[in-house]
Amino acid sequence: MTQIPRRTFLAVGLAGLTAACGQLPIGKPPPQLYTLTPKSTYPSDLPRAPWQLAIERPTAPAGLSTVRIAVARQPLTLDYYSGVAWVDDAPNMVQRLLIESFENSDRIVGVGRDGVTFRSDFTLKVELREFQAEYFDGAEVPVVNVRINVKQVQMPQRIIVASADFETRRTSPTNRMSDIIRTFDDALGSVLRDIVVWTLTQG
Repeated sequence: MTQIPRRTFLAVGLAGLTAACGQLPIGKPPPQLYTLTPKSTYPSDLPRAPWQLAIERPTAPAGLSTVRIAVARQPLTLDYYSGVAWVDDAPNMVQRLLIESFENSDRIVGVGRDGVTFRSDFTLKVELREFQAEYFDGAEVPVVNVRINVKQVQMPQRIIVASADFETRRTSPTNRMSDIIRTFDDALGSVLRDIVVWTLTQG
């Protein structure tokens, strides 16, 4: 019986291993993460609220309830920028920024997430309706559209005492991602400020 040299088995084994390695999928680089900032400047005559407010996690369409940064090239379509993402899904991020914006006003006794164990006098129901960059009509730079609907609910009766829709549109100065994110920050900041002022005034 003819014996095959050990070196031949070793060479065949190494060749097979090299071929297998060549077929392994190469991982994509992780996306660049972006976050936005809460509002911190308000009118000096903003009224003080001697009550506590719970803020619900915003509801949103499935296309916006994601960490991906939405972009629309036509009114009836929705896509996403590649290689970038929010640090959290959009509803969670907006809820956190709303809470911090109320806290930064220094005009309310207490504010927190709905479901946290504290007694709230009002609950703010939030719906994120628009949160995307738009390139309509062949635009070369996007317009960031942020629209949020809020309803102020008196507790424990759960009666809606006021409702309002807030929308801001801002044009990005360039098509660079850094400028687009700053435009998102500016647009959302304007809406956050209006929500805080409206809520404290209503209460």
